Amino acid sequence: MNNLNSHVVGFENAFRVEIEKIKQTKPVQLYEPIAYSLSIGGKRLRPALMLHAASLFAYPSSEALPAAMAIEIFHNFTLLHDDIMDKADVRRGLPTVHKKYSENTAILSGDAMSILAFKYLAQGKIEALPEVLNLFSDTALEVCDGQQMDMDFESSSTVTIEEYLEMIRLKTAVLIASSLKIGALVSNAPLSDANLLYEYGINVGLAFQLQDDWLDVFGDPAIFGKKSGGDICANKKTYLLLRAIEKADQSSLNILNEWIQKKDFDENEKIAAIKGVYEQTEVSAETHQLMVTYQNKALAALDKLAVSDDQKKILQAFALEATERMK
Repeated sequence: MNNLNSHVVGFENAFRVEIEKIKQTKPVQLYEPIAYSLSIGGKRLRPALMLHAASLFAYPSSEALPAAMAIEIFHNFTLLHDDIMDKADVRRGLPTVHKKYSENTAILSGDAMSILAFKYLAQGKIEALPEVLNLFSDTALEVCDGQQMDMDFESSSTVTIEEYLEMIRLKTAVLIASSLKIGALVSNAPLSDANLLYEYGINVGLAFQLQDDWLDVFGDPAIFGKKSGGDICANKKTYLLLRAIEKADQSSLNILNEWIQKKDFDENEKIAAIKGVYEQTEVSAETHQLMVTYQNKALAALDKLAVSDDQKKILQAFALEATERMK
């Protein structure tokens, strides 16, 4: 396999078989919603990165698949519960689990998914299983920490940029980083290389989330896959908003505060007004520059990795794509 897409395809083929097994498990009322949640798509980037990390140290993909499935099941568990908390009706163009079934069903099926993730992780032939389980457990808790911070931000008017960056590190970056590190650990790679892959993943994850924030405002909806301005309408404390608040003159700050405090508003008017402040304060360019800073940190960690330059190419390309993608 010579590119990340090959790992995505290989994983997807094997995962579809497992999803069908899950769907047939009893009680069906518990497992069918899990299968539905897992079957509605996604980029499968985290398991693909894990499989690629394992392949860097000549570990067979077939033996790394259970750990990759654990990563993807856990990721989808977080999305399922996020959808409940956000009262989201649609995920990837289809009804969310709590809308298709019920909220109680979604909560219980999500709980079962989190346990299934650990079950799959323990299935692999992993000499370093204690270290892998410790890392996976720490990561699972960190993702929950990040989600709680994100929820706390909704009612806080004093969120700092440092707090926001810590939130996205926990909510998004640690799972990407752990996917890579677990891939190294299951293949018995040197701990120094496993830690470098984790460092790479943290910085790529931060860049990836910042690009998501940017795309929500400035992306083309036809390419990005959803309507622009969702974060603006929800008053999400993104880097764009927090930096604009820091830089805005009194007139622009009044505009931001007025729209943030409004309970009833025309979505298009709010998006246009706040986007105008973003353009006036030039936070788009600053967001891109911060993405590049994290991208460079990721590439610096990758440069120290004790594998050939040829083996690093896919991860180098992935780091570049994190700040250049349009969807």
